[in-house]
Amino acid sequence: MSLVIRVENVSKRYRLGVINRRMLYQDLQSRWARWRGLEDPNAPIQEKRPGNPDSHDEFWALRDVSFEVREGDVVGIIGRNGSGKSTLLKILSRITAPTEGSVSIKGRLACLLEVGTGFHHELTGRENIYLNGAILGMTRAEITRKFDEIVDFAGVEKFIDTPVKRYSSGMTVRLAFAVAANLEPEILVIDEVLAVGDAAFQKKCLAKMSAVAREGRTILFVSHQAAAVENLCTRGVVLSNGRLNFDGSQTDAISHYVNQMSGSVGCLRDRRDRTGNGLLRIVKIDFRDSQGRVTKVARSGEDIDVCLHFENHAGGPLSGLIVGVYAKTLSDVPVFIHDNNICGQPFDPVLPEKGVFRCRLQRLPLPSSPFKISYYVTSFHAGAAVSLDAMQGAAELHVEGGDFYGTGRVPKIADATCLVNAQWSQQDALGTEDREEPHVLPT
Repeated sequence: MSLVIRVENVSKRYRLGVINRRMLYQDLQSRWARWRGLEDPNAPIQEKRPGNPDSHDEFWALRDVSFEVREGDVVGIIGRNGSGKSTLLKILSRITAPTEGSVSIKGRLACLLEVGTGFHHELTGRENIYLNGAILGMTRAEITRKFDEIVDFAGVEKFIDTPVKRYSSGMTVRLAFAVAANLEPEILVIDEVLAVGDAAFQKKCLAKMSAVAREGRTILFVSHQAAAVENLCTRGVVLSNGRLNFDGSQTDAISHYVNQMSGSVGCLRDRRDRTGNGLLRIVKIDFRDSQGRVTKVARSGEDIDVCLHFENHAGGPLSGLIVGVYAKTLSDVPVFIHDNNICGQPFDPVLPEKGVFRCRLQRLPLPSSPFKISYYVTSFHAGAAVSLDAMQGAAELHVEGGDFYGTGRVPKIADATCLVNAQWSQQDALGTEDREEPHVLPT
């Protein structure tokens, strides 16, 4: 695949509290002077904003970001708010220029960065479709050929000749996405704008992006929806404080981002995101293989122990103790839940001051992927359940493909969140004893 985007040591600086009142001719004069190696004849006119003592502070939205994107790549760009994602997309879309570094792009690029990007609000929806197509370099005939498809996708047929300024935010983003996705750009850049639409439209957009990706076009997609990044993208880029923090597969990128968000996992003593009265606390979680060795990676089809190290502050017996663990994918899809009450294995109400609850997951039925492990500890007293301790995302279990089926083949996490045993057979026809009797309603 050919290289379509190259980002080299890109940085973007903003001056906080500075008002630049330069005119266009002054900018041109300054550029001419710099090109000839002369002193700038028009020093920037800078003023302090009232009430801002740090008016000359500099803020670097991006610092030394470098990566490459090849034709057909679907890249998810993720990170905390303020990490530089939108700034990066604006630089790629030529909306703003980098302070340092360079960006080279090969191919026609369409962007959807915020509601109404590229729309003239005084023009009608019809006129904006032709305007955006012209900006993308398409002929009028090409736009006309796609026009009905765009309008149908956006669902704004009744309002297509109404000025866009009278559209709701949802109508505007629907039309903007329809234009960006259906005018066949080689590169599609999408920021977190799908959140404006309803659930049905988001699903429709994701389906369209999947279709665009299958056609071999390149997509750069910013979203806080881990499930969308995991299912749509083939690669993930994580930004943190304006720097490129990770570049790899989308699953590994989400895992890296989740770890970054949740802080340290394993040792839980200092975590503040727990609930419960604290009479018993889980202070550490680790995973052990069938030999009792601590491991960070489990394998499909092999036994793995989830060990919950606890400290008991109850000062007496804890009746009806229930300890459970549950797993979710990094995109918060539930996978399994299990506790000692489900399988009828009660604990002694008199616990030591320190100890370990051990849950053995037999023949681990999970495909290759990271999974978030959460836990809960409750006690029944006088017929009422009392939460002692609980925490979501307490640890992360990384599963590598093992030999669950004895064939060396295991489905991908995109196709299955759990593995099941089954037996397949073939026969000529069902016998009479296998036929289901028709259900007759009583008279």
